[in-house]
Amino acid sequence: MVVKEISTLEEMLEQLPLVQQLYPDMNKEKYETMLRDMIPNNYSQVVVLDGDKCVGLSGIWFNTKLWTGKYLELDNVVTDKTHRSKGVGKLINEFAAEKAKQLGCKFIVLDAFVDNRDAHRFYFRDGYVIRGFHFLKNL
Repeated sequence: MVVKEISTLEEMLEQLPLVQQLYPDMNKEKYETMLRDMIPNNYSQVVVLDGDKCVGLSGIWFNTKLWTGKYLELDNVVTDKTHRSKGVGKLINEFAAEKAKQLGCKFIVLDAFVDNRDAHRFYFRDGYVIRGFHFLKNL
């Protein structure tokens, strides 16, 4: 498997089928509109390829916050249903850690849905800790 970062709209649009495994209602128009907003704000993606097929993906953001300083954020991590428990997530995390170090980050941050216990176990095993709660208000 090969891990690489992609940064163009065209490359990201090719990953829509995998994104739809996480968000089944995502369509091309909505995905493209969102990416056009995100890419100019330090957004790119890490993809894991098995041959020509994308089997893992995570958005990555690079920014600075008062509580973290420089940080890299993993966003919408998804592994193809046929490739779970095959090291895809580990490859994404290793790539992200190396990228974060290159950027001078002190932290990698991410959100995992409260009911996604498999993800929680995975991130705990990789050294992540829960620092707080991510609140949202539906408008």
